[in-house]
Order: sequence, then C-alpha cells, then structure tokens
Amino acid sequence: MNILPDIKEKSKSFKAWRRQMHAMPELAYQEHMTADFIAEKLESFGIAIDRGMAETAVIGTLHGKSGPNGKAVALRADMDALAMDEKNGFDHKSCHDGKMHGCGHDGHSAMLLAAAEYLAENTDRFDGTIYFVFQPAEEGAAGAKRMVEEGFFDKYPCQAIYGMHNWPALPLGQMAIRPGPMTANSDRFDVVLTGKGGHAAFPHMNKDVIVAGSAIVNALQTIISRRVSANDKVVVTTSIFQAGSGAHNVMPNEAKLGGSVRTFGDQSREDVKNTIIDIVNHTAAAYGVEAKVDYHFGYPSVVNSPAETDVAIQAAKAVVGDENVDADYPHVMGAEDFAFFLQHSPGAYIALGQRNDDHQAQLHSPHYDFNDDATPIGASYWIKLAQLSLSS
Repeated sequence: MNILPDIKEKSKSFKAWRRQMHAMPELAYQEHMTADFIAEKLESFGIAIDRGMAETAVIGTLHGKSGPNGKAVALRADMDALAMDEKNGFDHKSCHDGKMHGCGHDGHSAMLLAAAEYLAENTDRFDGTIYFVFQPAEEGAAGAKRMVEEGFFDKYPCQAIYGMHNWPALPLGQMAIRPGPMTANSDRFDVVLTGKGGHAAFPHMNKDVIVAGSAIVNALQTIISRRVSANDKVVVTTSIFQAGSGAHNVMPNEAKLGGSVRTFGDQSREDVKNTIIDIVNHTAAAYGVEAKVDYHFGYPSVVNSPAETDVAIQAAKAVVGDENVDADYPHVMGAEDFAFFLQHSPGAYIALGQRNDDHQAQLHSPHYDFNDDATPIGASYWIKLAQLSLSS
C-alpha cells in the first residue's frame, strides 16, 4: 500500500475531522454546520473558497506551481446525511434522532479535506488548478444537478471532474471502476387505480382495484423475462401497494402502487418507461378500473469517460497496487447524482473498498459506519489523481 507518509502521519487528525462531521448529520441543503467546518479547514490550509452555490456548497480553489494556466480538474465529495436513525453504540454515533451519516459522506469529505491539506502544502508537485468541490444534497435532492444549473462549469472550468464513493462490498485496500456506465439510471413510478368500492359480500357489484393492482404487479414482472433483451440490465421493483381501510368487509374505491426502475442507456430507459405505462393502462382496463400513471426520471447513469477512467486507474494502482484495482467492475444498480456532472464534463467515478471485520454493514444500514482506515487510502488516491491529471 503506497500511502503518502504525510497522510499516514496525520491520519489521526483526519479521523477526528470525520467524527466531528459525523456528529452533526445534516440533510439535503441543510449542511450549514458541515459547510462552515469545511470552509474553516480549507481557509486554514491557505485555499481560497467560494460559498453560496446550491445553498450550502463549498468550493476551494488551489493553483499549482505555474498558477492558473488553464489546466484544471475538479475533485468532488458529498456532504449530506440520511433521514434515518443510527443503531450503533459507539461514542461518535449520531446524537440527532432521524439523522445519520449512513452512506459515508462524512468520510468522503474528510478524505478530500486531507488531500486538500497535502496539496496546499505541496503546490510545486502539480501544474494547474484544482477545484475541491464539497457538494450538498446527493441523497435524493440532486445537489449536483442544481450546481450545474447554477453555472458550476462556467465559474469553475475544468478539463475533468472526479468522484469517489466508499464501497462496503469491496475489502479495505481495494478499488474498483469501469469505463462507460458505472451506475444505473434510477427512476420511479406511482400508480393510482380508481374502481368502485362496496360490500365485500357482493364483489360482482364492484370494480376491484385490489385484484387489478395484483394483476399489474404480476404483469410488471414480465418486463424482465419477456419484454427486454436478456443482455440488458434492468430492474423493475414494485415496492408500494396501498389499499383498503382496515375493514375486512369493505372493498376500497382506490389503490396505490409504486416502485423503482433501474436501467442502463437512454433507449432502454425510455423503452422500459413506455412498457410500464402500457402494462398498467391495459391491465387496469381489462379489470374495468381506471389508472393514472406518474413516471419520474430520477438520477441518470454515471458514465465514466475512457481517458479519465485510465487516469483514475493509474492513480488507484499507484496507491493500492495493480492487483487491488478492478478495472472492469460489474455494473452497479444503485444511483449517484455525480452523473449530472458527467453529463457536462469528462470524468470518472471510482469505488473505494472499506469492508473488514469491524465494518460489514452496507450503505444505508442503521449499523453502517465509515471505516476510518480507508481515509488515508482515499486521500492518497485524490493526491495522486490530481498530480497525474496536472503533471507538467
């Protein structure tokens, strides 16, 4: 493991930073204390900061040995927490009910801060400009999209932007990436079925939304088995089915269904959307009930550009060794709003292993905890990536 000596020496400080941020979990666009903490640290390193974009974003700007010469890269970490209760019992657990750093964004910010401190002390080792991007609202509120819409790339022009996420599926000391699509498109659908309620003893006099809804749920399963190519990676999950008032002898007027859809590629995304709408409408009609479908496109797929993926692979191998970098990692069916940055700029997104005996919980688990031993690895990766991207 080629962790930089300065990073290894200061790793206790990075752990303290991460735990301070963990203790103040803040939800989307509420990351005021976290943003203040990050801004204070960046300024103490001598890095110029900007604030105000997307309400709570913090962007640090650092020039290398020849100043702002036109070469620039952006390194991004997310800051927000999740609306969930933490079930861990250690001292630094969240003390705020219903708020928890259950995805490791506190660790992401600590790693980027650690890299920023090192790079600020060693500006002679890169040539160009680094933007340290601390982004709010990754968890469902599309903070990256908002930053793009507010002119991020106009204000911070860069040749590439890079992201990183801790990955409990990977052992500590390993990293993984792939060129092209890394994560899936993440969409959702909501359906309202309207029939005719009445007495359960006389179903022939009613229009049964529960039977219709059940048929729709079953029919949606045929999308994977019969409506898309076996070579396509698609997930359609019905996760909401609400009907009835609690009275066993009353058939309801209305039922609500909802679910999540994961696809890769624009055409597959559009095809699956249209198929879901067709199945819902035609199945509902067959059972004599009305259907209203609301289909929402969420986060797009993270698509790594080839050249920038190669740079990321080189940086990862320089830190963890060739044998510990998977450069053809399987597609991830999860989603990431970093995708919005990559729709406007070349770049790459990499997974950082964090699993060991003490860190087995998956992302978004109430027992999840970021592995502090991953911090020096991630920070060293950021540093190596910046230096490779901005070499003379």
